[in-house]
Amino acid sequence: MLLAIDAGNTNIVFALVEDRQVRARWRIATDPRRTADEYVVWLNQLLMLEGYDRSVVEAVIISTVVPRALHNLEVLASKYFGHDALIAGRAPVEWGIVIDVDEPQSLGADRAVNTIAAHAFHEGDLIVIDFGTATTFDHSDYTGAYKGGIIAPGINLSLDALFNAAAKLPRIAIEAPGGNLSVIGRNTVEQMNIGIYWGYIAMIEGLVARMKAEVGRPVKVIATGGLATLFEQHTDVFDAIEPDLTIQGLAIMWENAHIQ
Repeated sequence: MLLAIDAGNTNIVFALVEDRQVRARWRIATDPRRTADEYVVWLNQLLMLEGYDRSVVEAVIISTVVPRALHNLEVLASKYFGHDALIAGRAPVEWGIVIDVDEPQSLGADRAVNTIAAHAFHEGDLIVIDFGTATTFDHSDYTGAYKGGIIAPGINLSLDALFNAAAKLPRIAIEAPGGNLSVIGRNTVEQMNIGIYWGYIAMIEGLVARMKAEVGRPVKVIATGGLATLFEQHTDVFDAIEPDLTIQGLAIMWENAHIQ
């Protein structure tokens, strides 16, 4: 059993993976100050609720875009799971793909891992849309090489910006419209929901259309991240939704290093 850890800017996902299948997953808010001791108290309880013990973990692999969080996660792996964590992008789990951009070293680990996983499940040119703290659009070609992408504000960042910058606007939760698909709101909350939800769909569809036109070949669009399913009911831009893409990518990287 592999413990795969994906440390993002907003949340850290811990997942138990066996034969590329996610057996259990848990999410906690990212806090670089959280110690290994704090992590293990929380994880122990969740492992037991799922019927597991720490001893089932045979290896630990970490992907992080939060450098300050890495040390405590490495201590968690060595002190409480008895394994030195593998770090995605470092030997022996290098990317193994061509990163064809101006500054390869600046590419976020999650985006490289997503590219690896996406090409393990899908062929041809791909666009991977990851709905996280930021919403990223990543193009990789038919050879699996990462070619570049787009970084846009995440939907929750957009909501926070509206609430914080406009004194009279309330804090709202994003939700898909029900039976009423009107884009002319009749009250403040409705108008905010329309602006965020339909505005975001318009952004997704517009950017994907421009990326496809620039690539000039057939492109498959893969969505991942917790909010992907929120949009799929009102757009046909996604060809597939892979909710555990980053975790599966980490499992693939571990397998490749393990086989070698």
